[in-house]
Amino acid sequence: MNQTQQALYAAAEAALEAPSIFNSQPWLWTVRDDRLELRADRSRQIASIDPHGRLIMISCGVAVHHAMVAISTHGVQLKLLPDGRDADLVAVLLLREAAPPDRRLDALRAAIKERHTDRRPFQKEPINGTILDRIAAACHAQGAHLYFVPWSQIPALALAAVGAGALQLSDPGYRRELADWTHRPPWSGDGVPVQTSVETTPRRVPARDFAPSGGNVMPAGLDNDFGATYGILHTDADTITDWLAAGMGLSAVLLTATAAALGTATISDVTEAPLVREYLRQLLPSGQPQVAVRIGHPQPSGPPSTPRRPANEVISVAGA
Repeated sequence: MNQTQQALYAAAEAALEAPSIFNSQPWLWTVRDDRLELRADRSRQIASIDPHGRLIMISCGVAVHHAMVAISTHGVQLKLLPDGRDADLVAVLLLREAAPPDRRLDALRAAIKERHTDRRPFQKEPINGTILDRIAAACHAQGAHLYFVPWSQIPALALAAVGAGALQLSDPGYRRELADWTHRPPWSGDGVPVQTSVETTPRRVPARDFAPSGGNVMPAGLDNDFGATYGILHTDADTITDWLAAGMGLSAVLLTATAAALGTATISDVTEAPLVREYLRQLLPSGQPQVAVRIGHPQPSGPPSTPRRPANEVISVAGA
């Protein structure tokens, strides 16, 4: 590979750290002479909760933003959905002449490796308002919006989470897919291993139960999310482009929070069932809810990381 291709490959490799629905990693990258292409991998679509591919596109949007941050020391142009003839071609990153490094992104580049989904309850210490403003602004810069749920609406968000869990666990198809993605073979490099799940304890907003049949899950600890902040990430409309913008906004939220030494956990279950998603929409001042997120001060020890697929399975170099 030449120098340009090496830079593009490194960006794709960094993007493999992006979170995705059920850690399914539904993406395929292609490195060309002057560009990096991202395609959605529909074979990894989770039919019971994502029949229209909305969560695949949000996941790909997260990966796109990760790649943009990783390669931000170069001049780069982003094209979303560049070719209507190729339904799975999500984005193209065109490498241009070198640009002055944006030092504001240094902390985000470091956060790509540091960020891990933390399913444990967060501590009771509240988050500084200035940091929350910075997180919301980072989301807005990607074309999405972040609505921080006020105390008065936390019970409604909790009810949405309870309803989502009840609806999904009553669906045999969901239970089969949940079992599949939480009991992956060690060589697969994907999924949510049961040991990264957390025991069920009382919380302000119940978390998705990744181990309803039990298993060797992590202890929850003594905290209960009392100091956590909940955000609903929403967009003006509900098109594929909006889904990608939501993913890019989510990436900006997660990396900005990680750079501020905060823990994060994406909450997608409250937007997966249409009935619950509509209920969540009524909490917003406007727009369409795409995903929620929990942010807070983490417990002293870091959360375990989830596996990642090897680069040679998801990144190809054209002509190699």
